[in-house]
Amino acid sequence: MIPTSFCRNLDFRSGMNGLKGVLASFALVSGQAVLGSAAAAHDGYADLVEKLMPSVVNINVTKEEQVANIPSFNLPEGTPFEEYFRRFMNPDEGRLPTQPVVGAGAGFIISKDGYIVTNHHVVVDASEIQIETLDGTFMEATLVGADPNTDIALLKVESSMPLSSVGFGNSDEVRVGDTVLAIGNPHRLGFSVSTGIVSARNRQLSGPFDDFIQTDAAINLGNSGGPLFNTDGEVIGVNTLILGSQPGASGGGSIGIGFSMASNVVTNVVDQLREFGATRRGWLGVRIQSVTEDLAAALGMDAPSGALVAELLDGPAAEAGLQRGDVILTFDGKDVPSSRDLVLMIAETESDTKVTVGVLRQGEMQMIEVELASREQAEAVGVASASPAEPETESAILGIVVAEITPDVRDGLGLGENVQGVVVVEVDAESDAYSKDIRRGDLILEVDYEPVAGPEDFVAKIEEAKEAGSTSLLIFVQRSDTTRYLALSLE
Repeated sequence: MIPTSFCRNLDFRSGMNGLKGVLASFALVSGQAVLGSAAAAHDGYADLVEKLMPSVVNINVTKEEQVANIPSFNLPEGTPFEEYFRRFMNPDEGRLPTQPVVGAGAGFIISKDGYIVTNHHVVVDASEIQIETLDGTFMEATLVGADPNTDIALLKVESSMPLSSVGFGNSDEVRVGDTVLAIGNPHRLGFSVSTGIVSARNRQLSGPFDDFIQTDAAINLGNSGGPLFNTDGEVIGVNTLILGSQPGASGGGSIGIGFSMASNVVTNVVDQLREFGATRRGWLGVRIQSVTEDLAAALGMDAPSGALVAELLDGPAAEAGLQRGDVILTFDGKDVPSSRDLVLMIAETESDTKVTVGVLRQGEMQMIEVELASREQAEAVGVASASPAEPETESAILGIVVAEITPDVRDGLGLGENVQGVVVVEVDAESDAYSKDIRRGDLILEVDYEPVAGPEDFVAKIEEAKEAGSTSLLIFVQRSDTTRYLALSLE
């Protein structure tokens, strides 16, 4: 049976404790690939590896870790016993002594003047960072900047001599089945090489900016931060995650499922870290949802594509004139295949950049210029949602029973006085509305982009759509602080 936990491979040691595999769900891969998977079907890659090896480095980091002064007990969380041991058996909690813990990973040199790429999780909270080159030279490294969202960090070393370096390739040109090589420091064995193929592309695992290349090249503990090369000697990914076997004392081993952050994501992050010491991702100020088949039909589109604006935040999009219900089909001159693609496009565009956004608004295309803000700043200060628009008896249609938003309903749901629409009080479990996840307590604010004034207005709008020959209806729904569009069948 294949386990479902990922391993971010952190290979930590202390003088007293020996190897400590620090693993959790989505644990990181600081370990590097073991010696070779299947041999190539030709003369091998010895010449290529000989050329690439000097650009790969081992990374040793020192971190301070608190040391408990009492035995560890596995007590049920939240029980009185847990509180007793915390307060009386370990009174020094919060001011415990620390001891140095050493971790290992890998990285690669991208410039002759000493810039090095690795994983953020390899160097986070490190008090000392030391790199080792293939010829046994040790150098102290400083952290230039890091991005936890993509798990990328940039280091810098000072050297009196130019260093061997490698360049990035275009990960968008990588094909499933292409041969790849991984070089790193698995289980602290030292410089090791493995080879395999690209098993899949565009994997999204845990974050909004994920674009992982999946490979069966052997990647293990200590491989984190090491390069994934194509056969032209270009870096097409940074080894980051593995799907491990049952983790044990050594943290589990490679089972042929490893993940490398795609180079086209990495290069953008590295460029910003190098120039600013931090990322400066663009931010549009919208909440979006995918355009499904039924939504596309309700929107009059031939096929699903783009990203549907479900909510406007206080930001660039609202200021530029985008509206709820717009379908973003192009961004900066490029087609937007899906909502996920739009997220990546915005993130890869630097803040303060002016872009043209092409939107489909009630059947007509419009081009709107927007100046992107900073995602990091928006996240730091928190962003208020733009308010919905303003609103009598109970009505039922399409398996939904709706009611007026009374003062008691407003108080119970925490709604502002300016919110208009109807509240869902009952949904037929056999209805299309139920299958589309309409539930009791949801608010229906619009029907086909028009505000709903009350239950009678809601029914009237649906009847009008039926009389006009429509087969589906677009409704705008709010649940708690989340909004979305749904297409309901009228047939």
